[in-house]
Amino acid sequence: MSAPAWDEQYDLVVVGSGGGGMTAALTAAARGGSVLVVEKSDRFGGSTGLSGGGIWIPNNPTLRARGHDDSRASVRRYLDLLTEGRVSAARLDAYVDHGPAAMELLGRSRWMRFFWVKGYSDYHPELEGGRPLGRSVEARPFDTRALGEHEADLHPNTMKGPLGLWITAKDYRELAMVKRTWRGRRAALVAAWRVASNLVRRRHMATGGRALVARMRMALKDAGIPLWLGAPMTELVTDEAGRVTGTVVERGGRTVRVGARHGVLLATGGFDHDPSMRTEHLPEGARDDHSMGAADNTGDGIRAGARLGAALDLMDDAWWMPAVRHPAGGIIPLVSERCIPPSVIVSAKGERFTNESSPYVNFVHRQIEGGHVPAWFVMDTKARSRYPFAQVLPGAPFPDAFHDHGLVHRADTLDALAESIGVPAAALTETVTRFNGFARSGTDEDFGRGDSAYDRYYGDPTLKNPNLDTIDRAPYYAIRIEVGDLGTKGGLVCDEHARVLRGDGTAVEGLYATGNTTAAVMGNEYAGPGATIGPSIVFGHVAAEHALGGPRP
Repeated sequence: MSAPAWDEQYDLVVVGSGGGGMTAALTAAARGGSVLVVEKSDRFGGSTGLSGGGIWIPNNPTLRARGHDDSRASVRRYLDLLTEGRVSAARLDAYVDHGPAAMELLGRSRWMRFFWVKGYSDYHPELEGGRPLGRSVEARPFDTRALGEHEADLHPNTMKGPLGLWITAKDYRELAMVKRTWRGRRAALVAAWRVASNLVRRRHMATGGRALVARMRMALKDAGIPLWLGAPMTELVTDEAGRVTGTVVERGGRTVRVGARHGVLLATGGFDHDPSMRTEHLPEGARDDHSMGAADNTGDGIRAGARLGAALDLMDDAWWMPAVRHPAGGIIPLVSERCIPPSVIVSAKGERFTNESSPYVNFVHRQIEGGHVPAWFVMDTKARSRYPFAQVLPGAPFPDAFHDHGLVHRADTLDALAESIGVPAAALTETVTRFNGFARSGTDEDFGRGDSAYDRYYGDPTLKNPNLDTIDRAPYYAIRIEVGDLGTKGGLVCDEHARVLRGDGTAVEGLYATGNTTAAVMGNEYAGPGATIGPSIVFGHVAAEHALGGPRP
């Protein structure tokens, strides 16, 4: 459409208030530019606010302060091996080279404080350049009362513990071993102290992604950056030359035309909850919506860019996560659970098909490729008594609704369990017998479970192999496993400046994108905890820098 008279005008308009969008806004403001953030939802934070909140950006200031400096060559080697040529060298270079600056800029705010999740390994530490101690950082826990009137605009805590208990990723790892290690028991005492402290001090503590976006919201407030909630973008505005000059937003029941002197950044997430796009692009077995992405992620930015001729890539992939669908409708990710030692995951044939403890994207890739949808998580009562599973505490019974909906099956013998879930009894027995042999020897000869530092992170350190133990104590359980995702991975193709590209490689002038609106800089892989949020932050920063004239010397 031709350029209308603007109702409002800014140097940069950011569509989406996740980690990448808010970083872009803070970058633009730091350069002296005027910036507006518009958000479709009536809550800020997007999928970032619903996530674990890890950030995978090598050589960031928090890591350097702990003496964890990487050579640039080692990081690039790791990413080259990981992406296998699916991502341009220039884009990988931009990620590695601008990541530290993005985190330094965030760190200028009094609100942005982080800690290293030491020991949470890169997802492929065995590759050259991979790091067993990990490169991920998290936002420090945050009392959301500081948000004042904006506290009500933060996504509710879907992982809230009893009586306001708050835990970080590191805390969870230790608490999961409460029945097994002294560190776990000590973590339980710390948890009890936190509950008592919260009751007395009436704090509203947030961790993970909620802490990250709450801190970013405070930084936006300090910088005077307006954030419009409940304001979906309906159109990108272009001039006669095809340059994006603004956007049309619905706000408060009226249409608002917002001009963008230097560009529009799309940070609207993926197509997680759009049934037609899932059906069109995702592989068979992955089209049902078991996504943990923000509810308003329906591909808006991807479609808007495509209407202007933008190229798309990686549309058949996602940030996969094996999951359990709660009878009440929620989706529960299975991260630590797949490391429970006395357990296997089997196909409809009653056979293992991959390393259960492998990184979740890799696990689901194998699941989809083999057509193992659904799969079945099989464990014994020893596992149930020792370790948490799908938000059910160790030793606690599964809720009746889990059984009533066919999510959980229980039997006194493996043969009876196999019959209950419809898999061949002989095959399931053979699978468990073979696995038990591996557990006794400490070596998984079929899939190498427990060989990687990543596998062992959530394993049981009291065992010879933290990921292997015999499945031999009745009753036995089988839990239905779905193909879930943390968000889709495909989207607009962008260059090293975060500019959206057409199929011929030319840029759509004035249009930028970051996060799950773009084809992932990780390609089909996943570098480590926070390798979704990390790139979103970096390319939000890069986009704002480029739009407002390039990086400062």
